[in-house]
Amino acid sequence: MSHAMQQPPHNAAPQYGGYNPPPQPMRNGLGTAALVLGIIGLITGWIPFIFFLGGGLGLLALIMGLIGRGRGKRGEASNKGAATAGAVLGLLAMVAATFAMVASFKAVDEGLKDLDKATSSTGTKEPTTDTGTGTDTGADSGDKSKSKAKGKKGKAKGAAGGGASSGALAAGETTTYKDDLKITVSAAKKFSPSEYAIGHTAGNNAYQVTVTVENAGSKEFKSTLLSTDARAGDDGVTAEQIFDDKVGAGFTGTVLPGKKATVQYAFDAPATAKVLTVEISPGFLHDPTLWELTL
Repeated sequence: MSHAMQQPPHNAAPQYGGYNPPPQPMRNGLGTAALVLGIIGLITGWIPFIFFLGGGLGLLALIMGLIGRGRGKRGEASNKGAATAGAVLGLLAMVAATFAMVASFKAVDEGLKDLDKATSSTGTKEPTTDTGTGTDTGADSGDKSKSKAKGKKGKAKGAAGGGASSGALAAGETTTYKDDLKITVSAAKKFSPSEYAIGHTAGNNAYQVTVTVENAGSKEFKSTLLSTDARAGDDGVTAEQIFDDKVGAGFTGTVLPGKKATVQYAFDAPATAKVLTVEISPGFLHDPTLWELTL
């Protein structure tokens, strides 16, 4: 018995299975970046003076975390939890940066107040005339008596025969700072520099002054910070400091409370100069003081 073979219809179309598109890759980059930036921002946000870095990283972490969280909800990312954590950490980093900013500004403000207080505490008191320090070498007895008689009045009109103008002290007068540091400059007397002296010009006159520092306060005074300058004549030309084996060494070391230090200085002035203005600056926290000495 034969069977007839069945053949497909002549025009039948071929049959294929259903088409499945390839899966899209997960877009986890923003969520991961948000987590990393949030951690770094939270750490740096607490550090004074670099809090702005932590705050900026926290803001980026918050933005990226929210975008990554949205991708996770739409199924475009698989790290929704990391994105959420990054956003939370970014917000905390911004909060930490805000607290650090307030603390830093407060610390700076308090530091400036302390510096201003320290500066004001080292200002000068009312200048006094003190001829008992032994620093008015070369002043005659008439000069001393005038200095004692005039007292405070000598600050404005000149005392010790020095004719000091307002704002400058005269020979033998003492300036006292608010930390009880006292400085006295003696009258100027002629000085003969040695053959190998530095700073002396032929034809000019050399004058020697004695500077005495007395520490009547309760804290040590670093005398190495003290600087001395001078100007000569009415024109105020620079009076070069003279250095030789007798003068010019300057102050060194520390002056303890209740102690004194004395140094001899010499300055070169034109032969026609009648006045020598000496400026003493004890340090950064002390105002300079001027003495106007008659030559």
